[in-house]
Amino acid sequence: MITSRRSTREPVADRMYSVLLRQLLDGRRTAGEPLNIGALARELEVSQTPLREALARLEHTGLVRREALKGYQVADALSDREVAKLMDARMVIEPELALQAGLRTTPEFLDELRATVEDLDATVPHADDDPEGFRHYWTSDDAFHQLIAAQSDNPFLEHALHSLDGQMQRFRLFTKRGRTGAGNAAREHRLILDALQARDADLAASLMRGHIEGAKARVLK
Repeated sequence: MITSRRSTREPVADRMYSVLLRQLLDGRRTAGEPLNIGALARELEVSQTPLREALARLEHTGLVRREALKGYQVADALSDREVAKLMDARMVIEPELALQAGLRTTPEFLDELRATVEDLDATVPHADDDPEGFRHYWTSDDAFHQLIAAQSDNPFLEHALHSLDGQMQRFRLFTKRGRTGAGNAAREHRLILDALQARDADLAASLMRGHIEGAKARVLK
């Protein structure tokens, strides 16, 4: 009986996670908005248990936060100063990851990286004006950077990048409308891929730095 209840509940929690994430991505839940579990349960016609599980998962993404005595709420948008500091941190970490990945390229790695570049290219027409297009942009962009981090074979640098994941989710979500710069990002990803394919690790590192500097400038302009 316990196994049966669990197998029924887990898919509901997964579904609630997807529903709430989609609401965040399409702007139906705004920065700082309270997320009352009882009200959500009535709105979405589910029990509170799967909602708690879904909100706990969203908390780990950085898109939702929980405060003692207040419960869950949508995370606040990053300030311009926080965005600048976040991008500065990435500029310390990611060029070195690209350099190390460039010294260790394999055909399999390059094939996977090329697939993310092609996926990102496909999102360009819709990334700024369609929630589903933005979600695809977000996941393709993230996959590109995570693949390079994994290929660096430096778990400490990779962990340093992962430690920024929650803040990067907030950055992507709350700075998206009309400001993703998807076309620029797609071109920059392809240039980094070309450098890695040419086994020019120094160029890949330089291009990665320029890519992050460009993203910072586009958001803060």
